[in-house]
Amino acid sequence: MLLFSFVIQLNSFCQLNLTIEINGLRNSNGQILVELCNEKEIKIKGNSQVIIGNKCIIKIENLEPGKYAFKYFHDENKNLNLDTNWVGIPSEGFGFSNNAAGTFGPPPFKKTIFALINNITMKCTPTYY
Repeated sequence: MLLFSFVIQLNSFCQLNLTIEINGLRNSNGQILVELCNEKEIKIKGNSQVIIGNKCIIKIENLEPGKYAFKYFHDENKNLNLDTNWVGIPSEGFGFSNNAAGTFGPPPFKKTIFALINNITMKCTPTYY
């Protein structure tokens, strides 16, 4: 019975929280949509959050220690899509973990990966064109 109790306590200590703070949004319209993936690019969680004062804070709880990456976009019109112009350039703000940026497209996935070993807050700034 003592071993079982120890395993439960050990597992409860392994649950970590990731807070994503997105600053510099051009307005408070709509919502932020975020997708969290593991290091193998498999979606783990998706979330949406309202924007207050051109800022958004998203908390993803109960994660195991490991390597993760996320991407997000400012869904200004709440249509659940990253809108683009006729050439395919995003007309809504977007970003990636580590504030990774790409050239003529998204950054390589490996640039967005981060290690989650403690509760952390990642501060991000979206890109608008």
